[in-house]
Amino acid sequence: MEALIMAGGKGTRLCKNGVEKPYINVAGKHVIEHVINALKKAKCVDRILVTVSPNTKKTEEFLMTLDDVEIIRTSGEDYVGDLHAAYSVMNGKYVFSTPSDLPLLKSFTVDNFIKAFEKDPHDSFLAVVDEEVVVNTGIVPSFSFEMDGSKWVLSGLTIMNRQMILDGECPPDYYYKTDWVDLAVNVNTMYELQLARGYFG
Repeated sequence: MEALIMAGGKGTRLCKNGVEKPYINVAGKHVIEHVINALKKAKCVDRILVTVSPNTKKTEEFLMTLDDVEIIRTSGEDYVGDLHAAYSVMNGKYVFSTPSDLPLLKSFTVDNFIKAFEKDPHDSFLAVVDEEVVVNTGIVPSFSFEMDGSKWVLSGLTIMNRQMILDGECPPDYYYKTDWVDLAVNVNTMYELQLARGYFG
């Protein structure tokens, strides 16, 4: 399956210091490098593409040094616009997407999410994390929602019907429930950055 890393949006700046989140160093590697490595090791991924924009110039320079990673330049002004720009140069019916700020992401997680989708496909397949798992990492979720008597947090991992999105259709969301800690820690604040670094010892 084709894999897309969204790394060019306005939200790719770390709070307070304005550094590009994908480019930040965590355990000797850039945050996005951890994500790319997880995708390269995943058995279910056969193509990796990354969106970049004027918001992520250092990240783009780094990506240009890598093999087997394709760069898609977008405006970085609008998430939907960036997504459409990426989807328009991709080929598969379905696309796996991940944010660029999940440094703990594991290939195991990627493969198991894709395999779960393949067993029970939906046009909008979203991974959610048990809120309790997120809170136990030390993070207070900015948004959660109730489903089946529990609270859940969006992880950012999705599999979408590419052509439906390009056609402007909004397929109903299907939520895939997980307790995967590597999806609980993203890097949006300095505190979360230190937390992510702590997981690597």
